[in-house]
Amino acid sequence: MMTKDEYVARAAAESDWAPGWLAIDAAFDALYPGVTPPHKGAPFEARAIFGGQEYIDGYSLFPSPNGYQHLLTYGMSTLYVDPESYGGDFSGWGYEMTMKVRADDPDDCIWAINSLSNLGRYTYTAKAWFEPFQFINGRNQPLRTDSNTQLTSYITVPDTEVGGIDTVHGRVDFVQLVGITQPELDWVAEGGTERATELVRRIAEDGNPHLVTDLARSHSYI
Repeated sequence: MMTKDEYVARAAAESDWAPGWLAIDAAFDALYPGVTPPHKGAPFEARAIFGGQEYIDGYSLFPSPNGYQHLLTYGMSTLYVDPESYGGDFSGWGYEMTMKVRADDPDDCIWAINSLSNLGRYTYTAKAWFEPFQFINGRNQPLRTDSNTQLTSYITVPDTEVGGIDTVHGRVDFVQLVGITQPELDWVAEGGTERATELVRRIAEDGNPHLVTDLARSHSYI
């Protein structure tokens, strides 16, 4: 880990240096070596720093050889140079969000990007962050509004493939969102963390170890 003097010196020498962003890239480069994923950046004028309502700067969509798109946010942690954040316990909110979506085409994941955007906005404005084995109530509405999917809500887990990292700004974990049905949500809500971990176990053991969100899923795990 570089010293703060080294940090400040590099920041002065490289105007476009983004140490937090680069640390996230390195973690995913290790999983997807040689892959340049499609990246969707939020328009500058829409970003919260410029007065807009978009708190996530961008999203990468890694094509997994296992048949899904591995979505990743950039913006829940401290991405850019910020000497006051150097050496912190946690970088920003301490995590970035991920999701694994059963889709061949990244353009079929716009609904998921919209979900991540909304959740990022919620965290920044309500000051309420997410940790593994929590649930996010979708109020019985389909995750993709223009579909008849039975998935309505999310449960959160540690990303099944990328572990947390220590950066110059502090710890960054990767919190994966997993789509669940309304009956599953209701069941988890009644029992808390114990039922959340049990639901995750059932999904994983049914041939889905990476907890991929598949809008076509029609069966329930409860």
